Amino acid sequence: MKLGMVGLGKMGGAMAERLLRGEHQVVGFDPNVDALAELSAQGGETATTLADLVGALDAPRVVWVMVPAGKITAATIDELAERLEPGDIVVDGGNSNFNETLARAAMLREKGIEMIDAGTSGGVWGLAEGYSLMVGGSDEAVATLRPALECLAPAPDKGWGHVGPSGSGHYVKMVHNGIEYGMMQAYAEGFGLMASREDFNLDMHQISGIWRHGSVVRSWLLDLAENALAEEPDLASLEPFVSDSGEGRWTVQEAIDQAIPVPVITAALMARFSSRGQSDFANKMLSALRNQFGGHAMKKRDS
Repeated sequence: MKLGMVGLGKMGGAMAERLLRGEHQVVGFDPNVDALAELSAQGGETATTLADLVGALDAPRVVWVMVPAGKITAATIDELAERLEPGDIVVDGGNSNFNETLARAAMLREKGIEMIDAGTSGGVWGLAEGYSLMVGGSDEAVATLRPALECLAPAPDKGWGHVGPSGSGHYVKMVHNGIEYGMMQAYAEGFGLMASREDFNLDMHQISGIWRHGSVVRSWLLDLAENALAEEPDLASLEPFVSDSGEGRWTVQEAIDQAIPVPVITAALMARFSSRGQSDFANKMLSALRNQFGGHAMKKRDS
């Protein structure tokens, strides 16, 4: 099949390359001319504007959008909505908020354009390993996209699925990322606890390798932990600052809206906030209060 791809960054570019390897045709657009040159070198077609990209596709067109969530996704889909025709399909493969996806799907539906939300996991490893794809949309639209989905997934019958109507793909991906927060936090805390026993002189890289085989906590995340520890066993060059992409926040907010307890995911999100120094004043307040009621010692900054 012939597919339009908007956004040829690390993930979008790797997806385009995987599609080309699977003998699909790809027309790509990206403001970065180097990304366009790379796609061209791999055998893909390139477009310098969204209008050119739409013009290079035969109806019914399929345009896969792989750009940062938020304003860029909104602007891209709004422009595509003005250029595409009834029967065409827009795929949002980014990490959009599912509520925004529902609104965009409704807007496109009024124009006769189908919307598919493809929650996509796999990162930079997806080119070789395949992507996990959580797909929301109508049966008809997903059936049209199926050849591309089977090519992008780890296998035609593994790692992808049509999970429900528009919005459901991004919803499932949101929860997926929330679970990821909790898993990563558990690994981080466990390794941190082991590192604190200086008298044992534990080798974190060795332990991560042991756990990867036969252990009930083995996982791909643990594989990646071993990779990181192999590069720098003490992680000394890193600052203890952890950002978040937003999906953990959305997961916690959805849990509040639905009155569903997610204490592990919530705690993992709060730990990321704490890593940025946002709890510094609160901890100073705790120290001051302990001193006030109990005369407990306070550790003060050197003057």
